[in-house]
Amino acid sequence: MAEFVRLEVADGVGTIRLDRPKMNALNFQVQDEIHQAAQQAADRDDVTAVVVYGGEKVFAAGADIKQMADMSYQQMAERSHALQRSLTAVARIPKPTVAAVTGYALGGGCELAMCTDVRFVAENAKLGQPEVLLGIIPGAGGTQRLSRLVGPAKAKDIMYTGRFVDADEARRIGLADQVHPAEEVYERAVAWASQFNDAASLALRAVKEAVDRGLEVDVETGLEIERLQFSALFATDDRDTGMRSFIEHGPGKAKFDGR
Repeated sequence: MAEFVRLEVADGVGTIRLDRPKMNALNFQVQDEIHQAAQQAADRDDVTAVVVYGGEKVFAAGADIKQMADMSYQQMAERSHALQRSLTAVARIPKPTVAAVTGYALGGGCELAMCTDVRFVAENAKLGQPEVLLGIIPGAGGTQRLSRLVGPAKAKDIMYTGRFVDADEARRIGLADQVHPAEEVYERAVAWASQFNDAASLALRAVKEAVDRGLEVDVETGLEIERLQFSALFATDDRDTGMRSFIEHGPGKAKFDGR
């Protein structure tokens, strides 16, 4: 039984809930539990979409610096694999994902939020990658995911300075997708995730795979990834259901079963 991270499932929506007082610092145990929760969310058939949430006051204020302060190069070289693997497990969930961000999402917390497909942030949210102020750099994907989200120049500015990005700027530069009052952020994220309860889950998975894998390669290779995903869906019952429903009843009325 996980101590600090749990997967809660209700009405098709899985919530990966961080709960390590006071600031959801991502120590090694939390990292490992995030990995486990992400795998559960990916595997469970009753989860159609996922919300990542740190609670009403804070998303995650970063790594546990006290735990890392005395680590040697060799120790971190070994641990860094598990660190990246834990957050990448969230990015690889083959379902729509959304981060519900309140308060601080800094360092590893910001990196975790960037592993989701979209980010809903509270008006009071502060995001950032302040690792340079500790004499290090982001180590759980920040240099790569932030650059892809906001562009290399803006990402470098944020990481060079270690400054905090408020909700309005985050939305303006593409780090956040929606901004809401803090008390509404989780509810809005759940509503977004709930819209996929009756969607064609195999097609959603294919969209995510084509986009995410395509961004890692050149355009020609990305087009081939898209072609293969597109063609493969013609072997599914959902494709047959969707097209026949369109012909007989018009768009948007198909009932899919994920096969």
